[in-house]
Amino acid sequence: MDSQIAPAHWAPEAMVVAARAPSPASAALDLARAGVPVFPCVSGAKQPLTRRGFLDASPDAGQVAVWWRRWPDANLGLPTGTVSGVDVVDVDAKASGSGFRAFRRALSAQLATGWAWMVRTPSGGLHAYYPHPGGTEQRSWASPGTHVDFRGDGGYVIAPPSRVFVDGTARLYVLAAVAQQAPRPVDAGALRSFLEPPRPPSPARSAPVGTRPPERLASWLAAQPEGGRNDALFWAACRMVEEGHDHASTSGLLGPAALQAGLGEREIAATIKSAFKHTSPLITQPTGGEGRRPFPPETVTL
Repeated sequence: MDSQIAPAHWAPEAMVVAARAPSPASAALDLARAGVPVFPCVSGAKQPLTRRGFLDASPDAGQVAVWWRRWPDANLGLPTGTVSGVDVVDVDAKASGSGFRAFRRALSAQLATGWAWMVRTPSGGLHAYYPHPGGTEQRSWASPGTHVDFRGDGGYVIAPPSRVFVDGTARLYVLAAVAQQAPRPVDAGALRSFLEPPRPPSPARSAPVGTRPPERLASWLAAQPEGGRNDALFWAACRMVEEGHDHASTSGLLGPAALQAGLGEREIAATIKSAFKHTSPLITQPTGGEGRRPFPPETVTL
């Protein structure tokens, strides 16, 4: 994707116009003329047709016309995140499981209520579109256990009126609802923490029980393997918040340990911020050297 492309500014009717277009080719031009970058994907499927995929997305109507002259039946790909100005919560509905229960819980918790429009996917799932928060990176992630994914920076979706084959039948992406209220961004970090509360570490990696200065939390965090590092950072940060440490001391101690474990600086900052947002200092503390909360941790309820 051209780094010089300015972030798109969505008009409220942009997706409505595109969804009502007679073909993905026409919708692609409509969005490009509105300043929204798009790119072509395989007809009846989701794979990009351009060499760099969503990184080639362009709002240039001339380029878009060239692509669809070359591939007249191509599906419409839309990059998510900063460059397009929209994030998408992808709710799966497949034989392997449905994400609708988890998504309804997130709506009830006021973590996903600011959607701008909803698109019914060919498999019976849902794409909920949100305005991307200005000046903030929200990376894409997947939550296989809840069947809910997030498409932000580094991701893309197939947009209406594209169609893909499901069980041998071509089915459309259909605009299902447009918000009456003013849309607002979704906090992707808070949503992920809500869907996937931190789990106790495996016995092989459990941390020591007993009196633990914060430095021991950092040592434990630095040794965490790939796959559980973010959860471990969130749990450790929550413990420090509960014990009264401020943001500066928590970041100063756990940040370097998380970097050593392999997390990136932006992910570390977002995770620690989420811990402070969802955790409060304990009002009372038991006395004695064993008064601190022992490992393994209980699940954090958000």
